[in-house]
Amino acid sequence: MEAGHKLGTQADENLVMQEYLTFTLGNEEYAIDILKVQEIRGYEKPTLIAKAPPFIKGVINLRGTIVPIVDLRIKFELGQVDYTPLTVVIILNLGARVVGVVVDSVSDVIMLSAAQIRPAPDFSATFDTQYIVGLASMESRMVIVTDIERLMTSADMALVDEAME
Repeated sequence: MEAGHKLGTQADENLVMQEYLTFTLGNEEYAIDILKVQEIRGYEKPTLIAKAPPFIKGVINLRGTIVPIVDLRIKFELGQVDYTPLTVVIILNLGARVVGVVVDSVSDVIMLSAAQIRPAPDFSATFDTQYIVGLASMESRMVIVTDIERLMTSADMALVDEAME
C-alpha cells in the first residue's frame, strides 16, 4: 500500500507547476526559478574590482548592499558582448548572498511542471551541463532550465569562497 502511495505522490509532483523567469543570452533562451529573483534592473556600469575574473564586471550598491555583477554572456563565452538599452541585470537572492547577473534581455514568466522539463543530453567533456536542470519545449521555442543557485555558488565563480569559510 505504501508503494502505491509513493507512486501517486510522484505523479502529483509531475503536475505541480512552478514559475520560471526566462531571459536571453545570445540566441538561446534560459529559465531560472522565479523564487530566486529579487528584482530586475536596467544595466548600469558597476564599480570595477581589481583582479576579478573577466565575467565579474564589478559591484553595485543596491540600497546599502554591495552586489557583485556577473555577466553570464562572458561566463558562457557567447562571443561579442554589447550593452544595449535591452540589457538588464537580474538581481538574485541566493540565501545569504545577493548577486546580479547581466543578460541580453528578459522575456517573460512561464509555468512549467517537472514532467515538461527533459534531462539535458550528455555533451562532450568540454561542455559543462552541471548547471542545467533540463530542457523544456514550449510551442516553437526551446528553453534551457538552469540551476542558477548552483551556478552562482560554484567554486569557479569566486563569489562565495569568503562567505563559505
